[in-house]
Amino acid sequence: MGKNKLKKFDDMNGYPHVFQYPFAVLKEKGFDLKGKWNQEFFKNDNPIVLELGCGRGEYAVGLARKFPNKNFIGIDIKGARMWAGAKESHMDEILNVAFLRTDIELINHFFAHGEVAEIWITFPDPQMKKVRKRLTSTRFMELYRQILRPDGLIHLKCDSNFLFTYTKHMIEANHYPVNICTDDLYNSGLANDILSIRTCYEQQWLERGLSIKYIQFICEERDSLTEPEIEIEYDSYRSFNRGKRSASNQGK
Repeated sequence: MGKNKLKKFDDMNGYPHVFQYPFAVLKEKGFDLKGKWNQEFFKNDNPIVLELGCGRGEYAVGLARKFPNKNFIGIDIKGARMWAGAKESHMDEILNVAFLRTDIELINHFFAHGEVAEIWITFPDPQMKKVRKRLTSTRFMELYRQILRPDGLIHLKCDSNFLFTYTKHMIEANHYPVNICTDDLYNSGLANDILSIRTCYEQQWLERGLSIKYIQFICEERDSLTEPEIEIEYDSYRSFNRGKRSASNQGK
């Protein structure tokens, strides 16, 4: 591991709003704030909103600035990226945001049933070959239901047509109520102050001419979930580095 990453990890250890919990640490110590985030950390009764795969934390910090009456927690396993949002929020004394460094698959170890009001999924890897790894798969829906309120919202904002299409079919297969759905956010008239917050990846996709997709739905309780049986065309540019696009898309 590079010295710069280690320095950032050490720096975050001194931030009171950052919790670094890889599985080994969780297994050894557990997590004392589960079910007590409002009472013992935020010290209010405001709704808790998660940003999964938060990267640099642009959404978590941006939303926290706009909504002081809500509490935001950015979650990612890559602490070197998270450091940027953690440092910004610490320096600016934003008290309604926190960061949790852990695997998303472990979130039910950190939050109690009904403790979370909303989940944002911003520009995740679409995992085109691994259904169980997709953050909008039925596997993750079952995980989210363990921590969400009965009327809990899920927001997906992405550039991937593959993931957007898959998510729409997953929602349809399981009859989840949809509040908003657009495959071209910035030409839809829906890009308000919230949706216009841009992550680093989002800015890259916009500069390369990609449209941004957004869907908001209610993750209701279900006795069982059904995976959609559909073949979806892969995103061609995803076979390249996230900072690049295929030659066929250059110049668009």
